[in-house]
Amino acid sequence: MKLDPKRTAFVFPGQGSQSLGMGADLAAEFPQAKAIFDEANAILGFDFSKLMWDGPKDALDSTVNTQPALFIHSLAARRVFTHLYPGLKPAAVAGHSLGELSALAAADALSFADGLRLVRVRGELMKRAGELAPGGMAAILGLDIPALEKVCAEASRADEIVQVANDNCPGQVVISGAKTAVERAIEGAKSAGAKRGIPLAVSIAAHSPLMASIQKEWNQAVDSCSMADPKIPVISNVHAKPMTTADELRADIKAQMDSRVRWTESVGTMLEMGTQAFVEVGSGNVLLGLIRRIQPDVDGYPLGKPSDFSNLNG
Repeated sequence: MKLDPKRTAFVFPGQGSQSLGMGADLAAEFPQAKAIFDEANAILGFDFSKLMWDGPKDALDSTVNTQPALFIHSLAARRVFTHLYPGLKPAAVAGHSLGELSALAAADALSFADGLRLVRVRGELMKRAGELAPGGMAAILGLDIPALEKVCAEASRADEIVQVANDNCPGQVVISGAKTAVERAIEGAKSAGAKRGIPLAVSIAAHSPLMASIQKEWNQAVDSCSMADPKIPVISNVHAKPMTTADELRADIKAQMDSRVRWTESVGTMLEMGTQAFVEVGSGNVLLGLIRRIQPDVDGYPLGKPSDFSNLNG
């Protein structure tokens, strides 16, 4: 085993990491993974795994399906890992945006069933928010956070706000808000020295004030969900600090809806805790790429396919 649990953190991906076929080979090889997919189908009331594995891709890419799909795959991989290495617990867990809910379940703060229902509601509410208050998001490359915060402030109006949504890694930041304000911020960022400003193909302004229309319902959903203190510290998206109580978790995933995902700072916190290896649990390796741009000399391991488990023992 390549991992020292005291120096290992598990990280869980958010939207953008989904792909057709996600988790199919894991379910085919490990009964523990298949059980997760079967349970998810029962909870959601239809053959959701078929959608994940066979598409259509447009349906999988709809936020109402993307979020549960990522959660299911991550928890299936986590379940297999726990079966193979029952005594190995990471020192910390963290998730990017939606991935934070996967992290909560992986830390035993949420049951799989409750977590999946909450994630499904999150996707439904965010889809509705995008319909009620359409907005936009854009990736800004090559501009630091203070400069981009200034650009966003200058591009915002009283009824058209744009703000930093995801601080992914140095040189890669996502902004979010009213479409016209995002467009102004892209031009402002280029004038301030950004290498590129890339509009994202979304109508949902995640992690911005445009989520206000569904905030009350989201808070109610979080409050009605059973939650326990995590058995592993969870690094907060909103504050980039370790959370160890159910109250802290609730507050964070409520606030996350319209707050910045502080991923660069979250990784920094895990590094300060002594983390030397990061395991991305679920689909893809997007987070490992971001982490290596933050700290190039850490070890990184994807954990979403059967071969990934073999590689941990290599």
